[in-house]
Amino acid sequence: MHKLSYAVADGWAPHSHAAVYSVVPLEHGERVMAGIPNGESAAFVGLVSDLEPPYFLLYVLHTPRGEGEAGRYQSPAVSQDEFLGFVRRFSSYLSSDARFDMWVHSAASRGTVVWDRHNQLFAYGPLAKYCSSLDELGFVHGDATISFPHQHHYRKEFDDDAKELLEIWPWTYSPLRPEDEQ
Repeated sequence: MHKLSYAVADGWAPHSHAAVYSVVPLEHGERVMAGIPNGESAAFVGLVSDLEPPYFLLYVLHTPRGEGEAGRYQSPAVSQDEFLGFVRRFSSYLSSDARFDMWVHSAASRGTVVWDRHNQLFAYGPLAKYCSSLDELGFVHGDATISFPHQHHYRKEFDDDAKELLEIWPWTYSPLRPEDEQ
């Protein structure tokens, strides 16, 4: 299964990013941008592991299917083991459903890693560490931009996982911001 499809002559085909990344200039600094091949969690876990715990997860639910209210759900502080268990438990959902974006922040490292609904990673903070981790995972320099007609998939088969995800921690809820909405 996949989060994203792209338009082809007779319909839609699954989209998988190549293992590419780039360092992108911003108004104030830079960030790493990478594609996530086949929606696999290894690059996300690798970049988050470059950060010092505790972590704070921000689950941005922009397209709910009855499991909760659209909004931002912030976790309490979690350890690296808790984070890794979370990713293991929800790996299929994280890689195959586009109803959310997942942010992980480390105050100690001043870093944030974002896995978005397009299977793209955005990483802020220790850029050299991120680039090194991606190099070790076999990523090469390239463009992971989504600049083509595409559709997102919100899969019924993950409704139970989405509901359980919202029940595993005492998340703190806040409304979506304008930039969160699709």
